[in-house]
Amino acid sequence: MSLVISTEKRDAFGKNASYRIRRTGRIPAILYGEGHDSLPLVLAKKDVIQILKSELGLNTLFKVAFGAEERDVMIKDIQIDPVSDELLHADLIQIDMTKSIRVAVPVELVGEAVGVKTEGGFIDFMTRELSVECLPALIPEHFAVDVTALHLHQSVKAGDVAMPGGIKLITEPGVVIALVQMPAEEKAEAAAVVVEEGAEAAPAEPELIKKERAEKEPEEKE
Repeated sequence: MSLVISTEKRDAFGKNASYRIRRTGRIPAILYGEGHDSLPLVLAKKDVIQILKSELGLNTLFKVAFGAEERDVMIKDIQIDPVSDELLHADLIQIDMTKSIRVAVPVELVGEAVGVKTEGGFIDFMTRELSVECLPALIPEHFAVDVTALHLHQSVKAGDVAMPGGIKLITEPGVVIALVQMPAEEKAEAAAVVVEEGAEAAPAEPELIKKERAEKEPEEKE
């Protein structure tokens, strides 16, 4: 881990204090950690944005340095202004490099499914990240899932993804990652054909039953 971010402890709180911090190109943050009190910090906004745009994104491991102290951390959560999309606040979590943690790792689809290429289907990307457990140093950037061999109505599931050594899948194995389906219009046309064929194939009422019913109706009226 080579990324070290210089920070400082925060001693001013409240909306006005946070506003003044943001005007200087920094944001308020809080560092949480097992066995430690929460620690209010101030981070440079550009440093946080750099981490979010990196290949690992929120799963990036880095160090925060304040004074003579350094701690291994990850970003736990961020707060974004819904109007301006400005970064407002960050929550950090202290990481023990010797203990496994659970993280969500992105999934990337590789290849063009045969069901799309030659059978008129489309790929439905249903699950875009997998939850795994591993040591912090083993967190993968992403899982590459090859869909080339998928035919129409075939899928690839979480349990089909090979986990590298030291990484345990937490997502249910049966969760569908990607499925090759037919377009909605063709589905509707196929369903209409089935209904129409079913109606045509409905068996006619046997003549004997018709005759018996006709004989009984006058008796019931009497």
